[in-house]
Amino acid sequence: MGLKSSLHQLKEKYKGTKMAPAFNALHTFLYMPNETTKHGTHIKAADDLKRTMNIVIMALVPCLIFGMFNAGFQHYAALGTPVDFLSWDAFWIGIIKVLPLVAVSYGVGLAIEFLFAIIKGHEVEEGYLVTGMLVPLIVPVDLPLWMLAVAVSFGVVIGKEVFGGTGMNILNPALTIRAFLFFAYPTWMSGDKVWVHGAVERAGTADAISGETILGSYAQNADISYSLSDMFFGFIPGSVGETSKLLIIFGALFLIFTKIGSWRIILSTIVGALVMGLIFNGVVDAGWITGTSKFYGLMSVPFWQHLLIGSILFGAVYMATDPVTAAQTNKGKIIYGFFIGFISILIRVFNPAYPEGVFLAILLMNVFAPTIDHYVVQGNVKKRMKRMQTKTV
Repeated sequence: MGLKSSLHQLKEKYKGTKMAPAFNALHTFLYMPNETTKHGTHIKAADDLKRTMNIVIMALVPCLIFGMFNAGFQHYAALGTPVDFLSWDAFWIGIIKVLPLVAVSYGVGLAIEFLFAIIKGHEVEEGYLVTGMLVPLIVPVDLPLWMLAVAVSFGVVIGKEVFGGTGMNILNPALTIRAFLFFAYPTWMSGDKVWVHGAVERAGTADAISGETILGSYAQNADISYSLSDMFFGFIPGSVGETSKLLIIFGALFLIFTKIGSWRIILSTIVGALVMGLIFNGVVDAGWITGTSKFYGLMSVPFWQHLLIGSILFGAVYMATDPVTAAQTNKGKIIYGFFIGFISILIRVFNPAYPEGVFLAILLMNVFAPTIDHYVVQGNVKKRMKRMQTKTV
């Protein structure tokens, strides 16, 4: 009660000043807003944007915790001294490598959000609550914190604020941050060994540890030492949030049940990936591609197994379903999701140097989402006009 009273006093003290958005944001994050509607017709509901974002964060937390254990587990596996997955040794590596990424992501991103809110005189927008959690889950655990800070600044300012803030951006901010890292610092984001702590081969690190991801092994036609259960449960190298397909599926069901995530986008993305995988399997079965080709490894992966490796499932559930940058019409969502899955596997196969394409596919379809919705709406208008003309005749 004391905290609530103190916050209310601060809110009243700074009411009407430039600092008001900062205190309003803190107050409404902890407590229900006390503003009530006075005029006109309004939709009344128990939730608001902050609570909607919190639901997504709840769906991401299991992936974060699992990823912290897995970061340590893969580190010791790469060293040749395996430890129990649920051991303190494994979790400690996750703490010292993952939590700083979370802190920098939220610290820099929210600071910029507060700064823009104060300068422009509007309320702090809640969109970064989810972005701040997504970013640490899609970058390597050894990424230097200053690089992450620079990328977050770019993603928030250029990817969102210049378009008008939350609800106006055309690109997913988290993926904009990842794209900036990929193109600005490619040696830290691409390659087979950047996804395991201590396993990065760089100049001056002669004692580097080998720690390939499954995608890297497939791209090099190498033998795979991981079982299907390892791939499904997540005991494999990769970015923090992508490895456990089981937890991602639970997250998807939770988002669909709470009506936050679109089942049409998730399902159509999966179907698109499976169709592209089937096409590549058909090319291999027809003998058009042989084992000597650099594309053979990922082309020969059973089509359904593409869902167990890489970030396609994570992207389908947590990235493609972003309500701001995704298609808005029901038919548009199906088209949008299908092409994300289709293009993701296409990029994965034809880019052996960086065999993961889901983030580029989603960004590409973010750009085309308004066009897809436009043609869907125009198609519906034409059908109705035709129906009216028929009835008139």
